Amino acid sequence: MDIIKSIEHEQLKNKIPDLKIGDTVRVHQRIKEGNRERIQVFEGIIIKKQNGGVNATFTVRKISYGVGVEKTFLVHSPLVEKVEVVRVGKARRAKLYYLRDRIGKAAKTKENTGARIENKEITIKEELAEQPVENIETAEVNTEAPVEAAPEEAPAIETETPVVQETVDTVKEEKVEEVKEEPVKEDK
Repeated sequence: MDIIKSIEHEQLKNKIPDLKIGDTVRVHQRIKEGNRERIQVFEGIIIKKQNGGVNATFTVRKISYGVGVEKTFLVHSPLVEKVEVVRVGKARRAKLYYLRDRIGKAAKTKENTGARIENKEITIKEELAEQPVENIETAEVNTEAPVEAAPEEAPAIETETPVVQETVDTVKEEKVEEVKEEPVKEDK
């Protein structure tokens, strides 16, 4: 079992987006067509999240030309470039399957008006930079006292580093244009 977990740990992304049910998101997905590669954007409401680890998925639903379309994305897939939160929605359930039966504006979740649009990311695994080990042999040795050879130490056993989760806030700022009102001339 330990070998399987280590292989899965290598496949995980370093940072994943903090997704919540009911949010409207834009998923940028890499698509290969023959020898060409392009990025396609899929925008919709997250109706469910499943599992954990390598197999974690989320399902996004949108209405395209009057037809409901649902796509399931793997969170750790290399084909998913990025996920942007467009709108923060209010949801009091874990699965929003009831949106499948709704039509028009009723097929949306209410917007959480007080919430800021934040693209939070959760850090799954940290990249550890290897630090150079100082050479102990270069230290000054007292030549007056006889020095005995130190016994060789057993090689260190590598242990798994604990998984640390850290959230990073990135706020999307938008420019607000000022509206200048012109005086209205009334004709008499």
